[in-house]
Amino acid sequence: ERGGNNSFTHEALTLKYKLDNQFELVFVVGFQKILTLTYVDKLIDDVHKEFRDKYRNEFQQKGTLGLLNGTFDFKDDFMRLLRDAEESSKVRAPTVMKTFEQSLKSQKTVKCMIETRGEKPKEKVKNKKNKGSKKEGPEAVAVPGKASAGDKQPSAAGEREELTKDEILQKNREEFFKRHMKAGEKSSKSPKPEAQKEKGKKPRVWDLGNSNAKVLDYSNSATNGSAEACPVEEFDPDIALGDRNREPGRLYDLEYESDDEAEEEKVIQNPSKPSAKKGGLGGMFGMLKGLVGSKSLTREDMDPVLEKMKDHLIAKNVAAEIAVQLCESVAKKLEGKVMGTFTTVTSTVKQALQEALVQILQPQRRVDVLRDVMDAQRHRRPYVVTFCGVNGVGKSTNLAKISFWLIENGFSVLIAACDTFRAGAVEQLRTHTRRLNALHPPESHGGRTMVQLYEKGYGKDAAGIAMEAISYARNQGFDVVLVDTAGRMQDNAPLMTALAKLIAVNAPDLVLFVGEALVGNEAVDQLVKFNKALADHSMAQTPRLIDGIVLTKFDTIDDKVGAAISMTYITSKPIVFVGTGQTYCDLRSLNAKAVVAALMKA
Repeated sequence: ERGGNNSFTHEALTLKYKLDNQFELVFVVGFQKILTLTYVDKLIDDVHKEFRDKYRNEFQQKGTLGLLNGTFDFKDDFMRLLRDAEESSKVRAPTVMKTFEQSLKSQKTVKCMIETRGEKPKEKVKNKKNKGSKKEGPEAVAVPGKASAGDKQPSAAGEREELTKDEILQKNREEFFKRHMKAGEKSSKSPKPEAQKEKGKKPRVWDLGNSNAKVLDYSNSATNGSAEACPVEEFDPDIALGDRNREPGRLYDLEYESDDEAEEEKVIQNPSKPSAKKGGLGGMFGMLKGLVGSKSLTREDMDPVLEKMKDHLIAKNVAAEIAVQLCESVAKKLEGKVMGTFTTVTSTVKQALQEALVQILQPQRRVDVLRDVMDAQRHRRPYVVTFCGVNGVGKSTNLAKISFWLIENGFSVLIAACDTFRAGAVEQLRTHTRRLNALHPPESHGGRTMVQLYEKGYGKDAAGIAMEAISYARNQGFDVVLVDTAGRMQDNAPLMTALAKLIAVNAPDLVLFVGEALVGNEAVDQLVKFNKALADHSMAQTPRLIDGIVLTKFDTIDDKVGAAISMTYITSKPIVFVGTGQTYCDLRSLNAKAVVAALMKA
């Protein structure tokens, strides 16, 4: 799935490789990383062609393993190819500059280079003539109008000279009133509009709104906003929880109904007349190449299909750069591969792409939060999670959802309000804490408060507040600390430095990047720069980077799920949680097959 990147660095070595899919071979060249060898690509291509052509018959008779397990002599050929590649890369002598006699300027005569004052070059005169000829039409039409106006002007001027100033003013007034009277008559002849509807606004009633208006009336409140004296809100738990039939504490997978079964591809018998079925998978991967018939795939066979595939991925919100790399990796994976008799190029390429996308979305290291929290419990310390991301992606809202999920699994949560910049950030978390405590009161958990807010107001050092919150959680026996940070743009160097300091000082167990599913190319820029800032501003030998992703607003994008691919491809980190709505239960785990099914839908 990452075949577009044909190099790999391991300690002091760099490895470059090339695939031969026809005979299932991998050619690898290794060299020291500090060397800049310009001939490596040429060498590996030459070795690939020479080796394949020399032993083609043996491969077909004995098979690849039969040849490689036996004996073969390729050393002399390799040394010859290496010498040729080195010779080709040697620095050539700089090219000699042309003499004056060899230049075009020497072929010009002195006469053609002399310009007389006032005389314009012939080419410019011609161009101006052409431009003038174009203007002759409209000017010819406008001239008579101007002439007639010019004829009237002297007579009008003569009349005005005979009239006095008062008479001129009176005449101008009469003309002004006549014009307005005519405009009024025209408007009166226009059809009368329908009778206007009753004026006045009616208050809109929302289906999920709080019908208790007294809760929103703070006019006579004497508490002055203090958290302790605030009355407990009366609200319907169904509104906050959504689905009441769910299993408490369970994190459900994303669901998506695929139409692949109903939309089977049709094999085209006549490849000279390909048909593109609009709206179906044929429209997405049009230009079928027909039956391949036991021959090896070439790049020319796949290029039209790959071009359609790339456009489709970009339309589904996959970043353009990553869509190109994905198509390149699929091409390298399939080039030279022998196809079956009843297989089309389109179906083969589509199948390869689906497999690559599923592998990208399935993490190399699975993040199991519940297991890690229980491990931290055994060591009698809180499990610390830090949330970071750009402005307005839903960090605080999804932090509250994750708090609810942890509480339902029996873990106590301390929320650290480290967003000391945005107005209302602390109050937002205080409201979430109050609601979560109403849903899970201490009486239901043996008198134990399941969620609490640790805040020090605004304008304070976020790293210091996080450190104090972790220390408080350790002393009070909280299981999990969720650190909320201020939203910041990836280009803001001072704020990125502050975030790197917070992570370096407090060493959280999990750093989650919160990104919204609506973004396309911006997802790559955000993640690359967040990781780069954390690496640049960290003082540790091995800097702490992003460990996982929270993908929010997934319910707003229909089947344009490309942001999930972009984020996981660029970081190789898993999507731990997916936000799918506004209630506390709208939290899901990523289902790779469901996302790929939505992505491949036409």
